[in-house]
Amino acid sequence: MIRRGRTIPLVAALLATAGCSVFSSGTPAPPPALERTTLRVGVGNAIDTAPLRIAVAAGKFGSAGLNVQLVELGGDDGLAKLTSGDLDVTFASDIAMFRAAAGGTALQLQGEAYTSGPNTMALVTLPGSDYTELTAKKAPEIAVNMLDDVGALAARSVLGTAGVDVTKIKFKAVGFDQMPQTLQAGDADTALMIEPYITRAEKDLGAHILADGARGSTLDFPLSGYASAKPFAQGNPRTLAAFRKALGTAQQSATDPAIVRDALPTFSDIDTTTASLISLGSYPASLNGIRLQRVADLMHNSGQLANRLDVQSLLPDQNSY
Repeated sequence: MIRRGRTIPLVAALLATAGCSVFSSGTPAPPPALERTTLRVGVGNAIDTAPLRIAVAAGKFGSAGLNVQLVELGGDDGLAKLTSGDLDVTFASDIAMFRAAAGGTALQLQGEAYTSGPNTMALVTLPGSDYTELTAKKAPEIAVNMLDDVGALAARSVLGTAGVDVTKIKFKAVGFDQMPQTLQAGDADTALMIEPYITRAEKDLGAHILADGARGSTLDFPLSGYASAKPFAQGNPRTLAAFRKALGTAQQSATDPAIVRDALPTFSDIDTTTASLISLGSYPASLNGIRLQRVADLMHNSGQLANRLDVQSLLPDQNSY
C-alpha cells in the first residue's frame, strides 16, 4: 500500500510537467515569416515570361504572401540591375546569366522560364531567295539578334550538323524587328528568328523556314530563366523559396498552350491572330541542373566560355531555409 500510494503523486507530477506538450501537440508552430513580402522582378520577352505575368495578374503570388512588382526591362540589362540593387529577381537568357556567372558575378538561379520547341527559333528566308539548302553556301551570311547569344549558337549547331564549316559563317547583328528588311535588302542570306517574328514574317511576307533551329544539340534547349544576386538570395532564403514555389505552379499551368495564346495579346504587341499561330516551347516547373548544364557546356565547347561552368553551383541550397 505504501509503495502504491507513492506512485500516485509521481504520476501526477509527470502528467503535470508533460501536460503542456501532450495537450498542445495538435497545434503546430507557424512557419517562420518571410524576410520580405515585396519582390521587384524584371521581365522581358513576353512569350518567355508569360506564365509569370499571368500568375501575377491573377493574384497567385499574393496567395503565397508575396507582392511581386513586375519591372519591364525593355533594352535594360536586368543582371546589371541586380548588382545595383534596383531589382531583386530578373529574367534573362540562360546564356547571359552563365556568361555573367563565369565572369565573376555572384548569382543564384530562381527558376527556368522557357525551353525551345519545334520551330520556336529557325533560320528564315524570303520568297525568291537562292539559299534553299543549308549546304548551298559555303560562307552564308546570317542575321542574328546578338553575336554571342543563342541565335549564333543555334545557327552554328544546325549548319555544322549539315556539314557546313562553321568557321566560315558570317554573322551580322540585327534586331529581330529589322530582320525582314535586312533579308529584303539582300544584306543577309538568312536570319535566325524567334517567335513571334517567324510567324509575322510568314504571314506578312510569305517567308519560309530554311531549318528548324531547335534540333540536334539545341533540341528542347533551355533558353531563359530568373536569377537573383547571391547576397540577396542568402539574406532572403524563405522569400525566394516562396517565389520559386509560386513560379513553379505558374509554369505548370502553362502546359496548356491555350492559356498562353489567350493571354499574350493582353500584355504584349502580339495580336490575336499571330498568337493563335505561333509555335510555342515549354515552361519548366522547376530548376534542373543537368538540363541547364547543356547550355553552359555548349557555350564552353563553342568558345563562349573559357572554362567549363558548373551550373549546379548556381542553384539554391535546399537546406538553407
